[in-house]
Amino acid sequence: MKEEFTTNARRWYDKDPVLSSAMKTLEESDDETQIKIALNLIKIITEHNISSAEYESVEDIVSATEDILDNTQKGRWYDLDATLRTAISLLQNCPDATRSIIAKEMAKNVIEIIKKEDDGDDEEEASEEV
Repeated sequence: MKEEFTTNARRWYDKDPVLSSAMKTLEESDDETQIKIALNLIKIITEHNISSAEYESVEDIVSATEDILDNTQKGRWYDLDATLRTAISLLQNCPDATRSIIAKEMAKNVIEIIKKEDDGDDEEEASEEV
């Protein structure tokens, strides 16, 4: 059955099918992969926000994010780690157009990191067999 995406989505990221898929994959990833993705996501969002002149410096972005984080709930899957929580909060507070662009980069990033990990696991298994 095909998943349908509507404006009545349960979570903010379910409104965008690419972002929703990337978030689902991220949620199901191990802790190390989540941190790698979160750090890359923070970098991408920071670069994009500064280049688009939404913020003048990284400090401005961090300050805006800290204010938001102080006032949000802490029961979601990505709230368990501060780095992941910051990355997702930055993403959530991007304008829709920016979030759509970043979602595509995030999806590509998630796939690349998972493929690298799978390749590493295959190499380890091959060396154990020898």
